[in-house]
Amino acid sequence: MTSRHLRQRRLSRATAALSGRKRGAQPKVVALGGGMGLSASLTALRRITGDLTAVVTVADDGGSSGRLREELGVLPPGDLRKALAALCGDDEWGQTWAQVIQHRFESKGDLHEHAVGNLLIVALWEQLGDHVQALDLVGKLLGAHGRVLPMSAVPLELQALVRGHDPGRPEDVVTVRGQATVALTPGEVQSVHVVPADPPAVPEAVAAVLDADWVVLGPGSWFSSVIPHLLVPELLDALVTTKARKVLSLNLAPQPGETEGFSPQRHLEVLGRHAPKLAMDVVLADEAAVPDRESLADAAQRLGAAVELAPVASPDGVPIHDPELLAAAYDRIFRMHGRIGPWR
Repeated sequence: MTSRHLRQRRLSRATAALSGRKRGAQPKVVALGGGMGLSASLTALRRITGDLTAVVTVADDGGSSGRLREELGVLPPGDLRKALAALCGDDEWGQTWAQVIQHRFESKGDLHEHAVGNLLIVALWEQLGDHVQALDLVGKLLGAHGRVLPMSAVPLELQALVRGHDPGRPEDVVTVRGQATVALTPGEVQSVHVVPADPPAVPEAVAAVLDADWVVLGPGSWFSSVIPHLLVPELLDALVTTKARKVLSLNLAPQPGETEGFSPQRHLEVLGRHAPKLAMDVVLADEAAVPDRESLADAAQRLGAAVELAPVASPDGVPIHDPELLAAAYDRIFRMHGRIGPWR
């Protein structure tokens, strides 16, 4: 049997297990991240719990989000929009609205490449004057299976210290500014920080983390979507002190630019340097993406975590997470690694 056929069989078993999952009390889950990585996690998590909150990075400065941010001084709405789309159901209503808010205009004018959902979110922010209330209203319109919150109440600028940004001076370390630039920077990212350096967290995001049964961090762009959550002091304090158990979900492959050449264990080492007081309970990785399991286990142990290897990649070989397989992996972790909530 080929590896592809084996993964397809696993997908069928995962789908059957999730469809037969007993309804009733459910875990309170908070997922942190941004972009497509968070969307993958949310698409999986909404299959196994109805009590789901996404806490989303607000450092994006590219594309439609960057233009709206610069022109209107608002939080970048793009990653918030993607999270809302991921929480839409698989029925006709959910999929129709997911496509609508993700739709981008094509023109020769100022609307070119603006996403409908970005404009809707910003319009409601201006109408209501409240980030959280507006996002809750959009979620209600979409029939979203969960809540979406920004991690901070102010737009952030991501800055990175990068070694070898100039190939002609490989030992020099320079500061690279902007999330879109950091995500594709040549050279080796040493660390990241945000401006302002002490941004206010959204109180509802802090409360969600403190009240959770499980917190899921990642997958996603490591320096530009995952680690920024650890740079908001109130949010980091909540992650350190919460009684929730924490899962770190790894990417399927290094990203060109910011994590090119990174091993799975190096992702953990980088996270530990940015938040040395933060412990994790479980590190989830695709079994085919870990060439050195012993080194990953050692790195996870330094974070206080156990490693769970599971087939979570798409069976067709494309390096994206499969929603059903990822959902099955999360469900198994929630059931096997502690029974701390009333949902058990």
